[in-house]
Amino acid sequence: MEQSARPLPHALPSSFETARLSVRRYRPEDASWYAPMSLQNQAHLARFESGNPVMGIETEADAASVIQGFIESWDACSAFFLGAFRKDTGVFVAQIYIGVVSWDLPELELGYFAAATHTRQGFVTEAAQGALRFCFRELGAHRVRLECDDTNIASYRVAERCGMVREGHLRENHLHAGGALTGTLLYGILRHEFD
Repeated sequence: MEQSARPLPHALPSSFETARLSVRRYRPEDASWYAPMSLQNQAHLARFESGNPVMGIETEADAASVIQGFIESWDACSAFFLGAFRKDTGVFVAQIYIGVVSWDLPELELGYFAAATHTRQGFVTEAAQGALRFCFRELGAHRVRLECDDTNIASYRVAERCGMVREGHLRENHLHAGGALTGTLLYGILRHEFD
C-alpha cells in the first residue's frame, strides 16, 4: 500500500456539504456564538464529553481562545474541528472532531456531539458520514477509528449507521463522578469498507 503524505493545510477544503448541512472549520468570529452555545450544552455533554473543550468555556474570551486552538491545530494538521450548520436556518447543530492518530498509516479518529436542541434528528449521522468522506478523500486516511462510552447509545448508533465495525469492548475502564463504572466501545472503518 502506498503511504500518504501529511496533507498541506492550504490545499485542504475548509468545508463540505451534505443534504441538509454545511460543515466548516471554525473562524475567529465564531467566538460570539460559540460561547453561549457552549454554556447551553455543558449539562447535556457532561456525562460523556467531560474532556471536550466546550466544557471549560464561560466567556466569549474563553471561546475565542478555544477557537484559536482549533485554528492552530488545523493549520498544523494535528486535529480538525468543524461546526455543522443547517443549510436552511444557519443554526449550529453539531461539532465534528477529526484527530490524527498517525500520518504514517494514516489513521484518524472521529468524534462528534450534537447540540442539545438538535438531538435525534439525524444531523450527527449526516455530519459524521460527511466527515468520513473528508477523512478518506481529502486527508487520505487508510483507517478511521472511534471510541465511545458503552452506555452512550446515541454515539455508538451513529458509528454503526456510518458503517463502522465494532472492534472491541474495554469493560469497566471508566469511573464516573458518583462511582459509576462504564466501559469503552472501539469502532473502526477501513478505506475499502467505506468505498
